[in-house]
Amino acid sequence: MSIDFVLRSAALPGQPGLSDIAVAAGRIAGIAPSAAGAFVCDAPTEDAGGRLATAGLVETHIHLDKAGIIGRCRICAGTLAEAVAETSKAKAAFTVDDVYARAAAIVEKAILHGTTRLRSFVEIDPRAGFRSFEALQAVKRHYAGLIEIKLCAFAQEGLTNDPGTEAMLDAALADGADLVGGCPYTDSDPTDHIRRIFDLAEKYDVDADFHLDFDLDPAGSNLPAVLAETGTRGWGGRVSVGHVTKLSALAPAEFEATGRRLAEAGVGITVLPATDLFLTGRAADRLVPRGVTPAHRLLELGAQASISTNNVLNPFTPFGDVALMRMANLYANVAQVGTDAGLAAVFGMVSDGAARLGGFEGYGLAEGAIADIVLFDAASAPAAVAEVASALKGWKAGRPSFERPPARLLGQATG
Repeated sequence: MSIDFVLRSAALPGQPGLSDIAVAAGRIAGIAPSAAGAFVCDAPTEDAGGRLATAGLVETHIHLDKAGIIGRCRICAGTLAEAVAETSKAKAAFTVDDVYARAAAIVEKAILHGTTRLRSFVEIDPRAGFRSFEALQAVKRHYAGLIEIKLCAFAQEGLTNDPGTEAMLDAALADGADLVGGCPYTDSDPTDHIRRIFDLAEKYDVDADFHLDFDLDPAGSNLPAVLAETGTRGWGGRVSVGHVTKLSALAPAEFEATGRRLAEAGVGITVLPATDLFLTGRAADRLVPRGVTPAHRLLELGAQASISTNNVLNPFTPFGDVALMRMANLYANVAQVGTDAGLAAVFGMVSDGAARLGGFEGYGLAEGAIADIVLFDAASAPAAVAEVASALKGWKAGRPSFERPPARLLGQATG
């Protein structure tokens, strides 16, 4: 096989020493220790200089359709209910061109921050119509050479209480939506909402993803209903839940038992540090709770977990730059994770672990895999999280996808 190029002297996550990565025909032709000099050829080379090379970062939970609308909304109470209401009013005026422009801008930022795979919710209901879905389908097509995008047809404002939404989700799945999502806490009948979302998942043989238990009251969880449906329908490994901030309020023994049930059922969990911190704990007048579920502890119990962005510049999260490395660092700070092993686990929740939870096949640096490679300005995965490392350069299927040269000083220190 003729080698197209070689990335030399790269650090790989969890691997000792430095490695060379050979790429041919869009795939990884081989990986070998740099000291071995295995790839002697005339192909172009890139010197990683000991920096970290990965298959890129993976967003499992983001809302491209309602990103960047903060200027159209107001934030007074800063609550979840207010965010849902304000966004509901704003999305009635969304157009295809408007959603496309805002979503494309976020996707481009994600690529520049080293994201190679992304799963976005898209609200489909009588207010949004199919406009956002049409726009995000176009974004998915147009950026396919730079990033893999999956779209989740999503019922943000309920299902049983929102006539027409269920039929619209069905139509979107028939038109190519990759998975289906629900939000039981906005529905007057959360259990039936969950059942109907699973009905659609079964009908189209797709994964299901739920926004769930987004408060700090340990009582009244809808997670048992999701676990029960997952088991009854044999959907283990195909179900994920986002937020689940109730878990942060559980006593240790109950948390451990719930984590083991998640692992046994094959239900993954995504934590959204920026949104969960911004919206929860508003009733406290001192010692405000963090409200972020300790996902690293769920990993220790055998469950799948990821960290993701959720929202950018809207009433749910009025800030953000869709930089997953920054989100990983934020989580590590909030969860008080500081050891190398702990930081490596956090890195996994925005990389290989996130790829597994999101159902992205072919992820990873291995011989024969698609040559999706991102170079980060750090010497290891733990260092990348600790230092909020910048993405410097990327390749998608072996072709350059972005480049961000490292910053440099113009002059010398004196004295």
